[in-house]
Amino acid sequence: MSAHATAEVSDQLYRIRHSLAHVLAQAVLELRPGSTLGFGPPIEDGFYYDFILSEPITEDDFKAIEKKMKFIIKQRQKFESEELSASSALARIDEMGEPYKREYAEDLIEKQGLDSLTFYQNGPFLDMCEGPHVEHTGQLPAGGFKIRSVAGAYWRGDSDNVMMTRLYAWAFESKEELEAHAKAYKEAQARDHKKLGRELDLFVIDEEVGKGLPLWLPSGTVIRDELENLMKELEFRAGYHRVATPHLSRADLYYKTGHLPYYEDGMYPLMELKEVHDCEGGASEEVKETYVLKPMNCPHHHKIFAARPRSYRDLPLRLAEYGQVYRFEDSGSLSGLLRVRGMCMNDAHIYCTEEQIKSEFLAVMDMHREVYEILGLDSYYMRFSTWDPEDPKGKEKYVNDPESWERSQNMVREAMVDSGLPFVEVKGEAAFYGPKIDVQFRTVTGREETASTNQLDFAVPERMDLRYVGADNEEHRPYIIHRAPLGTHERFVAFLIEHYGGAFPTWLAPVQVRIVTVSDRFNEDAQKIVDGLRRHMIRAELDPSNETMGKKIRNAVTGKIPNVLIVGEQEVNDQTVTLRRYGIREQETMAIDAFETWVLDQIKTRAR
Repeated sequence: MSAHATAEVSDQLYRIRHSLAHVLAQAVLELRPGSTLGFGPPIEDGFYYDFILSEPITEDDFKAIEKKMKFIIKQRQKFESEELSASSALARIDEMGEPYKREYAEDLIEKQGLDSLTFYQNGPFLDMCEGPHVEHTGQLPAGGFKIRSVAGAYWRGDSDNVMMTRLYAWAFESKEELEAHAKAYKEAQARDHKKLGRELDLFVIDEEVGKGLPLWLPSGTVIRDELENLMKELEFRAGYHRVATPHLSRADLYYKTGHLPYYEDGMYPLMELKEVHDCEGGASEEVKETYVLKPMNCPHHHKIFAARPRSYRDLPLRLAEYGQVYRFEDSGSLSGLLRVRGMCMNDAHIYCTEEQIKSEFLAVMDMHREVYEILGLDSYYMRFSTWDPEDPKGKEKYVNDPESWERSQNMVREAMVDSGLPFVEVKGEAAFYGPKIDVQFRTVTGREETASTNQLDFAVPERMDLRYVGADNEEHRPYIIHRAPLGTHERFVAFLIEHYGGAFPTWLAPVQVRIVTVSDRFNEDAQKIVDGLRRHMIRAELDPSNETMGKKIRNAVTGKIPNVLIVGEQEVNDQTVTLRRYGIREQETMAIDAFETWVLDQIKTRAR
């Protein structure tokens, strides 16, 4: 299909989804008289509409709503537009009795300076809307949509506003496309990391601990540790030095780096240490020191760089840490491990000369490539984010140094071209201190997520007064490369749970080997095998339950154990085990020593 044809299809699908959103709203208002409207836009796989309902809607109501929508479609109602002046538009909305539309319209008129607004009407339904739409409802696929779910959503995404009821729906141009998408969605739901995290005992989030602060259970901690071990190996081979820094610091440090002005909204409130003085007239308080929970590791690493004089011979200096950081994400955005408030970052900072930037950036990209290959991740591309000198918030959003921006962006762009990795360039999404590369993954569940980031920093070395003595015996500012191939443990583990569907390869699995016995009388022999495997640091365990062997095997499959060993009379007599691998029908009997050698190789090579 040509690019032009693809655009036409995309535009037509947008019109269908947008029009169906209006049909949904019309159906709901007829079934729930007295309800009022929020927003109803097309989205990637369909559309939604927000309501303040006169009576609640549950999944039991979906069929009735869909039936009403199909009735409206059969009526071939025309979509007709009308543009009204600002005052007439507000009067029209008042007639409609839509207070939330009124609020939004006032914002458009007052804050964006619009002097007119557009309305669309189909049948009795009227909505403030820019369009576009199909010509009439008869052009909508009656079999191509399905209401998917009902959820709560704050008006305009603000938790201080009223909670609305949001109805989500899928919409495609044909029934066949809808059914294919619904099937893929069902498969994606089965892989959802929150669902599998509960079933496999990987993590919990407890309200008494705090929203967005995950507790890693023993099995989840194993996965974290194995990922950390992987990165430590790669970083050691690449010449990184490991450091460790505290969870908090004085706020002055973050003012100095510029992080507090730029990131204050995303940080936990300042902690003031006060001193009480007794004086005439009563006690008084004085703030002695102010601390912050660190939202990133960068300032601490910069202080390590500055802890002693540096020479060009010390560069590049690569400092790495698995550092715990804290960010006060909006409660509405928190989602399992994907969006949290406490996170452990696979962080590192490379201090280098301008001449070293390209080679160091390429080495970082090679590290990304290697770790993703080990993990079997190949559906990704790089997003190169630059500054936007025309952004009206430019000076608030970015360091004001056009010459440095252009020079640093050109260096990163050249490195990305030489890396051979796919990338797109977007304006206006850089870090405040320099251009960045975000790694965008298309997950098996159909989402696009940012997994990791690399940033070139030309501004903070000046703010922090970082310097080194060059070959010319003069002082110079280093550049800093911020990099995190795994991003945060939390988000990356969420990706991996869904990528593997919870069935981790042997090297990464919390339990690598489980032994089941034909009967209890073989438990002692089986335990000896477990002990032997554990001496080799293999995570092995015996199923000691009184269940039948068949039930034990089914439990192992449910737990997605990669290797199950069956031990019975024949195996005990022959000093063998019968191996059943997850997802493989055939089983194999082998000597205990042979299995030990095989599984150790699986672990050492990180085989998938």
